[in-house]
Order: sequence, then C-alpha cells, then structure tokens
Amino acid sequence: MPTASITPIRHHLGINNRLLLALSPVTLDRLLRLSEPVNLVRGQTLESAGQPIKHIHFVNRGLVCATKTIGDGRIVEVAAIGTEGTPEYVALLGMDRALVDMVVHIPGTAIRVRREAFMHEMENDRPLRELMRRYVRFGLSEVARHIACNRLHHVDQRCCRWLLIAHDHALSDEFPMTHEELAMMLGYQRAGVSIAMRALVKAGFIEHKRGKVIVSNRPALEAASCECYREMQDELNEFLPHPKDTAQVFEYAQNGMGRLR
Repeated sequence: MPTASITPIRHHLGINNRLLLALSPVTLDRLLRLSEPVNLVRGQTLESAGQPIKHIHFVNRGLVCATKTIGDGRIVEVAAIGTEGTPEYVALLGMDRALVDMVVHIPGTAIRVRREAFMHEMENDRPLRELMRRYVRFGLSEVARHIACNRLHHVDQRCCRWLLIAHDHALSDEFPMTHEELAMMLGYQRAGVSIAMRALVKAGFIEHKRGKVIVSNRPALEAASCECYREMQDELNEFLPHPKDTAQVFEYAQNGMGRLR
C-alpha cells in the first residue's frame, strides 16, 4: 500500500476538522505553526499496527478506516474517522505505537503535527488536553457502537449508516466506493451488500456506477439507517461545534508554517 503523501497544500484551505475548530484561536494558531497540510490518497496507510506513530493527522476532508487483519488474511473495519477528529487517538492516551492499521478509504486532505510536538502541547495546555481526552472517550464509545451495530442491525440499515458517514466526511455528494470495500467495512458477505446496494439504487436513495456512489436522497438514507448514526451525531454535537457555524480559514506560507487568516 502507498504510504502517507507529503504533498504540500498551498494557498488557502478551509478548516473542516471539528477538533481543530473547537480550539481557542490562540491554541489553534500555535498548532498550525507546528503543522503541515498533506493529501490523503485512497488506499494509503497512515499507520501500521505495531509500528511507531509519527504524526497526529487531523482529517480535513476524507475518511480513514481502522482495520484489523486476522490470521487467514481477511480484513475487517473496526472504526471510521473523518473530519470529526484524528485516527491516532490512541496516541492521545500516551501510546507511541499503532494498535491497528489506519487506511484512507475516501481521499481528501489532513493537517498533521508530529506526535512528539503535539504531546508537548497537550502537556502544557490544559484545555487542549481535556478536549483530547473527551475526544478519546467519544472514539472509544463509537468503536463499541460500531461493534454492536454490526452484530445486531440488518445489513440494509448498516449500509445506510456507513453511506451517511462517508457522505459527511467526503464533503461531496459523490465519493469512491465499491461493493467489495463496503462489504469489508461492514464485515458482511459481498453478495448481501450488493443486494442491499441495488435496493438503495432502485429506491432512488443513491446512484452507484463505475465504483462511485452518488447520494441522491440523504433524508431517505437517514430514515432507513439504524439509530446508531443519529446517536453518534448527537453525542458528537454535545462537545464539538459544527464546522458550518465556526469554519475558519488558514494559509500556508512557502516555508510551510500555518497561520490563521
């Protein structure tokens, strides 16, 4: 798999990451000066299980999936992280090695900070430290919800939930997605996922062609999803602002140092 891109993103970039948007302007400006923007390419591995965590990535657009490979080579998703936060939340607990693989499934961008630099900032900034601890709690809660959802809810509902999550973080009505990928992320047989996807297409909720999904009727997807999606959104909205209400813009100078604009 390709490794994380270090292609710099120049010009202006809106901040969509909800963790960053929850920071005070002073803290955000300080972190941006320590950061660099990177592209997230579909299929790239940000972290590998057992390997050192070098950076904290704040996803600005796109979706990163935490995946576990079992002995026979099969891969299953255990969590999905997008613009609400960072896939390296175990590092926020002080761990310096990844527990699972972190793989980009929907391409986009991220703002990354070296792990050591970010941990230093956490040690010296109590509000930042408390916010990250609350995010870890949310992340662990979402992992538990994901496990329960995969065990108890019908595949049709789970498809709708995952498509809603992908739609949220792609920041576009269209995003790449194959039946094989969705089956892996749901931990379900491809044939069953294909049947569910065809039903959604027939109902006019989505279009699916050439490996891409186009969301045509989001309210219908929300109505057809299990309660897990709304529970997740309600919990997230309790402590993180919505980017539409607090979006800021920052720019990177030629030396790569970020600053608020």
